[in-house]
Amino acid sequence: MHLPATAPLLTPIPDDLARQGWSHQRFALPAELTAALAEECRARAASGRLAQASVGRGEGQQIREGVRGDRIHWLEPGQSCASDTFLALMDELRQQLNRELFLGLEDFECHFALYPPGAFYQKHLDRFRDDDRRAVSVVTYLNADWQPEQGGALRLHLDEGERDIPPEGGSVVAFLSAELPHEVLPASRERLSLAGWFRRRGGAF
Repeated sequence: MHLPATAPLLTPIPDDLARQGWSHQRFALPAELTAALAEECRARAASGRLAQASVGRGEGQQIREGVRGDRIHWLEPGQSCASDTFLALMDELRQQLNRELFLGLEDFECHFALYPPGAFYQKHLDRFRDDDRRAVSVVTYLNADWQPEQGGALRLHLDEGERDIPPEGGSVVAFLSAELPHEVLPASRERLSLAGWFRRRGGAF
């Protein structure tokens, strides 16, 4: 699977982040890549590799289904052609963000997230209290033919009010990790995504 070095529909993201702190690009990923990533997520789930997600970090990690109900599995280079293509695309975006916004982003971490019907993630921030490395969050949706009545929106809590973004396949949402509270609303069908974070140099406090 081959993509251009830069995906044209991702290019507005730096300007959006500078202007308003978040960006929503509909159908930014090619349909072929979106479908391949969705298939890989389901294959990992079928093989038992997706684990119940926890909250917190380090020794403070806890599984709390009343807070979040997704199951996850981290991406690493070399796991599949689709994953490697996606990671390469995200690295191009990382370099673009550094060129245009001087963020000093050094790496990218990412996992598949599968929300069973009815699962949710309560309102939260993506940056840990004792670790300031996460700078920009990126969510990529893998759901074909998503309908508004199926729910599952990403709700952004903006200064001007709430904004709900449907998890349409191929769409990408990016936002400043430390500044934008958000939540995942329940859906009536299985909901697939890739949740990732561009990280700068830093560490635990």
